[in-house]
Amino acid sequence: MDNGGFCNDNYESGSSDDELVDISDVTVDFSDDVPPLDSAGHCNAEWRPNNSSKLMDLLDDTIPGIGTYEDFNTIDWVREKSKDRDRHREITNKSKQSTVALLFSISDAFSGWLLMLLIGLMSGALAGGIDIAAHWMTDLKEGVCLNGFWFNHEHCCWASNETTFQERDKCPQWKSWAELMVGVSEGPGLYVVNYFMYVCWALLFAFLAVILVRAFAPYACGSGIPEIKTILSGFIIRGYLGKWTLIIKTITLVLAVSSGLSLGKEGPLVHVACCCANILCHFFTKYRRNEAKKREVLSAASAVGVSVAFGAPIGGVLFSLEEVSYYFPLKTLWRSFFAALVAAFTLRSINPFGNSRLVLFYVEFHTPWHLLELIPFVLLGIFGGLWGAFFIRANIAWCRLRKNTCLGHYPVLEVVVVTLLTALLAFPIEYTRMSSSELISELFNDCGLLDSSKLCSYTSNSGSFNATAANGLGARLAGTGLYTAMWQLALALVLKMVFTVVTFGMKVPSGLFIPSMAVGAIAGRLLGVCMEQLAIRHHEQNIFRGWCSPGADCITPGLYAMVGAAACLGGVTRMTVSLVVIMFELTGGLEYIVPLMAAAMTSKWVADALGRESIYEAHIRLNGYPFLEAKEEFRHKTLATDVMRPRRSDPSLSVLTESGMTVEEVERLIADTTYSGFPVVISQQSQRLVGFVLRRDLIISLENARCHQDGVVSMSPILFTECDTPMSPSAPPAVKLRNILDLSPFTVTVHTPMEIVVDIFRKLGLRQCLVIQNGRLLGIITKKDILKHMAQMANRDPDSILFN
Repeated sequence: MDNGGFCNDNYESGSSDDELVDISDVTVDFSDDVPPLDSAGHCNAEWRPNNSSKLMDLLDDTIPGIGTYEDFNTIDWVREKSKDRDRHREITNKSKQSTVALLFSISDAFSGWLLMLLIGLMSGALAGGIDIAAHWMTDLKEGVCLNGFWFNHEHCCWASNETTFQERDKCPQWKSWAELMVGVSEGPGLYVVNYFMYVCWALLFAFLAVILVRAFAPYACGSGIPEIKTILSGFIIRGYLGKWTLIIKTITLVLAVSSGLSLGKEGPLVHVACCCANILCHFFTKYRRNEAKKREVLSAASAVGVSVAFGAPIGGVLFSLEEVSYYFPLKTLWRSFFAALVAAFTLRSINPFGNSRLVLFYVEFHTPWHLLELIPFVLLGIFGGLWGAFFIRANIAWCRLRKNTCLGHYPVLEVVVVTLLTALLAFPIEYTRMSSSELISELFNDCGLLDSSKLCSYTSNSGSFNATAANGLGARLAGTGLYTAMWQLALALVLKMVFTVVTFGMKVPSGLFIPSMAVGAIAGRLLGVCMEQLAIRHHEQNIFRGWCSPGADCITPGLYAMVGAAACLGGVTRMTVSLVVIMFELTGGLEYIVPLMAAAMTSKWVADALGRESIYEAHIRLNGYPFLEAKEEFRHKTLATDVMRPRRSDPSLSVLTESGMTVEEVERLIADTTYSGFPVVISQQSQRLVGFVLRRDLIISLENARCHQDGVVSMSPILFTECDTPMSPSAPPAVKLRNILDLSPFTVTVHTPMEIVVDIFRKLGLRQCLVIQNGRLLGIITKKDILKHMAQMANRDPDSILFN
């Protein structure tokens, strides 16, 4: 084994954080009788040999790879923060010595703000391009503009001089596919050809999306928020935020939204913004070399994603704080705000909606809401909570079926079949044929005098309502068109609910914000119209007296749609504060904060009563990601000794000793195990804890020593001490690894309550914690051990905690 070992620049370890130690030969005595410290722990000047110059301190010069992490491993937050503090302290000290060092210190401090500026600009530009492309391709399913194929329907008719205000969506320059292909402008032929082309375009877009994802970037599918939450908690998923994922997700997001599937682009835009942040971090050494600092940037990027998705910069910052981020210091709050502002400004400059507004659904409600309307608002909150709980259970059941059966082996076929069914059932109904964003805008709309929508089809009755009509109230009585719209909306509600359940989680980019809002907006509009007609027809009764006044609206159905959208989105995501802020930024309806708050809180209470997990946390658990949810309480009365490994019936830990082991023995231990780290003790007999060394750092250091240090062979001793052990002049040189040793690993005693241990892991972001008694090592607790224990306490399968 001489000069062989690990001298290989392409070495890749299969270690994982699931088990950090192996079971070896040492028997741990759980008694209080602890032997005294060995003399091996003390330095003696007489031990230093004449050839001590051959000893190599492996961290005197930085070794490439030391301090980095492998794929599907958890970062060491404590070590990363310590590295950043040391780096900052060194830069500050040097800045006092020369002007060049002072300028470097200033540029280092400014680099974070520059990075935020670049992330905002890049994310805003990409979001604007996605919005414009998705709008054009959505309209492409129905026809094409003769003046230029790159114009969507709205822009095509804007440029026409023959467009009237009443028929602003009709112009001779815009031709449907039936008019272009068979030359018919009315009759069954028009409907059949347009139906066929609508389905064909939808299938083409969805097929291209799933093929591109499967071939080039498998990580580009789904929403991305569950994985972003896991990454922000300190987990490493290499490639998830890479350049190929960014490129493919941007392209396929446009295709997936344009296909007409029941999905949105808002969740995936958070993933896109985080990809931009990760790529830009590589141009700044400060963030490229520190995983903890990089996660602060990713937290800000999450805020940018929501900012460009909804045009809600403040709501984006609160969303990152409330829903996504694991570690959110005050400095990150300021930078998130700045980045969201830059992104919103960039999106406003591009003006993708063509209305010179940043908000996605602008409303102009002027009718005040009445105190008694809080009752239907709370009812909408209850509906939102019930829908959220139902959706989470149904979607997780469907995803588990996909994962555990042959259905998961045919993702392309699944996407094509779901798209086919969606297109076939969506086209006949006006409200499912249009995109979800257009549908929500239609439902939020307050009917004006010139609105031609069926939702604004009111009529004044002659007969018993003559007096009412004369006062202007009868003008809001439901007409035939409104009744038709009501049953179409009821059917659209059922279809949206079903297709959203089966669509979220497919192998295409799929967001959940807009579909959830669409479900709530439909339910809210239905309830709003019912309340409006009830108030008009019974305006003389005491309960409705004062609601209706001549020439004014009694009730605003669009407000109910807005409240319902917030309730359903809150039921699915369990957002509260950020949801309310996003909604009033999204619509511009500042005076309706109280109804939104009532619906959001009711929705969360109802949904939490039926299940504590949001859809993102449910998908994290389904995928087995090692994520400790900060919102989940640990209520069990267990101790550290109940969770640590090894158990009492198991063999004891494999450990390294600070001296007395050779390179061959350490390499054999590494080769025989796949674990991510080893405790270092004074000796096998005393088991007194010295520190903890990571497997990757150990491998790289040994590899470097074999390749670059003269005389290192298999029998060379390994030293984790500052002093030298006595050696004969003919002995091979020792490999000194003191500087890769964590001398202050977190430790708890066997009697520490697990509630405290869980809090320590959450708040400090630990990878592992050592269990000691009177300074003697007894066991180890890893994040996966805690997750398994919590699953077992909740009567779930502990083996579901995987790193897949």
